[in-house]
Amino acid sequence: MAQVLEFKLPDLGEGLTEAEIVRWLVQVGDVVAIDQPVVEVETAKAMVEVPCPYGGVVTARFGEEGTELPVGAPLLTVAVGPAAPGEETEGSGNVLVGYGTGAPPARRRRVRSGEATRFAAAPGGGSGGAGGHAGTRGAAASPVGRTSVAPAVTPVPLIPPAEPSRAAAPNSQVGATAAPTRPDGPVPVISPLVRRLARENGLDLRQLRGSGPDGLILRADVEHALRAATSDGATATEAPAPAAPTPAADVRGTRVPLRGVRGAVADKLSRSRREIPDATCWVDADATELMNARTAMNAAGGPKVSLLALLARICTAALARFPELNSTVDLEAREIVRLDQVHLGFAAQTERGLVVPVVRDAHARDAESLSAEFARLTEAARTGTLTPAQLTGGTFTLNNYGVFGVDGSAPIINHPEAAMLGVGRIVPKPWVHRGELAVRQVVQLSLTFDHRVCDGGTAGGFLRYVADCVEQPAVLLRTL
Repeated sequence: MAQVLEFKLPDLGEGLTEAEIVRWLVQVGDVVAIDQPVVEVETAKAMVEVPCPYGGVVTARFGEEGTELPVGAPLLTVAVGPAAPGEETEGSGNVLVGYGTGAPPARRRRVRSGEATRFAAAPGGGSGGAGGHAGTRGAAASPVGRTSVAPAVTPVPLIPPAEPSRAAAPNSQVGATAAPTRPDGPVPVISPLVRRLARENGLDLRQLRGSGPDGLILRADVEHALRAATSDGATATEAPAPAAPTPAADVRGTRVPLRGVRGAVADKLSRSRREIPDATCWVDADATELMNARTAMNAAGGPKVSLLALLARICTAALARFPELNSTVDLEAREIVRLDQVHLGFAAQTERGLVVPVVRDAHARDAESLSAEFARLTEAARTGTLTPAQLTGGTFTLNNYGVFGVDGSAPIINHPEAAMLGVGRIVPKPWVHRGELAVRQVVQLSLTFDHRVCDGGTAGGFLRYVADCVEQPAVLLRTL
């Protein structure tokens, strides 16, 4: 006789206690294999797929898409077949979010294709729980879970499930004439953010025809449909007499929930401002020689070296001379903890918000290795494979806000770190060089630091050393 096992939302790690269901990957009645991803959830760190440690037939799902669940809450139930003598039925048991479940033991029982009918007929094997309207994955899906994040600079099309219309306005005829209703199946939407925008405004995505490739629904499509619905509703309900002036209290606006990555960023930045007495100093530096050095390196052959990698190498050399800035403050013990290793974070703006991937042991890497690691982590963010471990544990952050076309900034420290180096854009400016006025490539460098770990003299010494290395890269030869 088949037995029904309950799979609960597992421990997410990194102190996370809840997650939002973004997309169900299976429906009630589907046959799943051990360690097959069954649901995609969004945590405060990343968007991840959760693998199920049991193999069998899904008998129930708990929670609609958009629902937040605490760790330990039921996700789904699975009917598994009776174990043969000496076999196990409890599944892999390894369900850490973001890292997959690993390979199951060799003797673990898996579901045979011929058993699906028998499981469905077993007690509890009906269609209880939330019905499925999500896209599904068969039992042949890869057993290894993966972590995914929303697309970075280049949006990656995601195919979320079809969304039911929620709380649609009576007068709303959104999409009724824009496109015929789509058949059953997944609706192609560019990102979960667009899908959530439609859900929160009661917009049925099946009524839309996307303007993207192959009918992909873009954010502009959803916003256009919402504006059209607002305009139609206003026309249908327009009063014959002029309406009285609307009080300020009735002014409408859009409410954006502080959840997921955006909520985590808000919490961390607020904590940083509350706990860290920060100060900022800055300096302009002539980066002409650094740019020339990079050009010469890349002209010599071999892997290309990025400008960010050279700046990171300068940072690690500066931290070796000023270790106070590679530290954290233990408030309970009232101690400054100086760290032996440099795990260098670099700020990256994505569609889901600010993320800070971390290069481990940056102090032990040369410019080529740093360049390769930056490229790998950036590509992982774009393809949706960054894990929570790759987004935490930094000891110092490099913030290249020059990519946004700005010269300077006073960044907020990435709690619980002690400092952040900001780099503005490199632009040609008039500069006194060797006693004469010349046009040079100039960059503004800023350092925000925790005044508890050091005084202005130490912070100024660090920043001046960084500027000297930017102006004269040969200074780095002393530490190579």
